[in-house]
Amino acid sequence: MVTKLLLGYDGSASAERALGFALEAAQRYGAQLHVLAVARPPDLGTEIEVEPVIERELKHYESVLAGIGERIRDTKVDARSEVAVGHPAEQLLRYAEQHGIDHIVVGNRGRSLFERLLLGSIARQVVAHAKCNVTVVKA
Repeated sequence: MVTKLLLGYDGSASAERALGFALEAAQRYGAQLHVLAVARPPDLGTEIEVEPVIERELKHYESVLAGIGERIRDTKVDARSEVAVGHPAEQLLRYAEQHGIDHIVVGNRGRSLFERLLLGSIARQVVAHAKCNVTVVKA
């Protein structure tokens, strides 16, 4: 039984489709929906100040989440949202464990084969390491 859904959301087209899937599932099962956006700090070794970049990312994702708030409220789903800082897959997995999430929903950005092999994908990492069910929604 699904009681708590976690949606990884970044505002992309695949995240929009994943949002639709997560809202429908939350309504169907009467589940609580958690929406997590992750502000990614710059890679180490870059010659920029990290704090202003993170602050800008946090503000961006807070506005992104505010933008979907009305859509979520219209469904009357019990939902909450949060912005975390770090690597998206790590933050999604950590959040899922801390909040007793039993199903994670993420979008698939559809990177090229070379990028997926070189960098991996957030969806792939979440699927590989999650302790609960994961649905990957393709754009």
